[in-house]
Amino acid sequence: MIDRRTVLAAAAARLRDAGVPSPEYDAAELLAQVLGTTRSQLALVDLVAPSAVDEYDELVARRAAREPLQHLTGVAYFRHVELAVGPGVFVPRPETELLAGWAIEQCTGRDRPVVVDLCTGSGAIAKAVADEAPHAVVHAVELDESAYAWAERNLVGTGVDLRHGDLATAFEDLAGTVDVVTCNPPYVPLEAWESVAPEARDHDPHLALFSGADGLDAIRVLEGRAARLLRPGGVVGFEHADVQGESAPGVFVAAGRWSDVRDHADLAGRARYTTARLAP
Repeated sequence: MIDRRTVLAAAAARLRDAGVPSPEYDAAELLAQVLGTTRSQLALVDLVAPSAVDEYDELVARRAAREPLQHLTGVAYFRHVELAVGPGVFVPRPETELLAGWAIEQCTGRDRPVVVDLCTGSGAIAKAVADEAPHAVVHAVELDESAYAWAERNLVGTGVDLRHGDLATAFEDLAGTVDVVTCNPPYVPLEAWESVAPEARDHDPHLALFSGADGLDAIRVLEGRAARLLRPGGVVGFEHADVQGESAPGVFVAAGRWSDVRDHADLAGRARYTTARLAP
């Protein structure tokens, strides 16, 4: 039997040397996964069996190779919901919780608001809205077949209307009736390939990451689709890269049919998402 603290310290050092951003957290999450407990309960474990250490070492090696933590645990947590994730789907990031929170706030005070989540990926935003605004009628769409399968799994029993399709043409039957459109589109410029973290670049679907030379191609499509779907006075919110704090909202300003175009920072103070209202 091996002391739990020794096992964790060695794993954290290995992950730190590999450049993993949160080595102590990830080391603890992986050990909890192996032991069938939670990170908060690890303090109750004194000794770890050699067989468990062997299994743990394999997971730590994969994380050190920059395989996403959520692929190893099979779970991503997003606001108050749990999502199944793995190869073939974009792992939702904590920053996107702010966009989901904005969408939930827009549902407050409305009687059965209609919400559409474009590029839903794992279904994170749609599931969070359905969970925290149960009076809303939530629709979601995803183009990538593998990601769609994950969304289908995550949205079972939520009441969300999930469809397989392209954001450019989705929900024509809802045109002019939607109250809130949300989207976490691909927004990484193709030339920024090398700057993307290995966890995303090597494991997230490229369809969910890259969007033309300036990273704005999908946002331009979103602008047109949101204008088509929203009722007059309806609102749209979408995520973008931190370096797109001017260019992303600029797409909507240039269209000339939006009011209240605003950009919002994440908790680290970086430009993160844009919101706008369709002018009457």
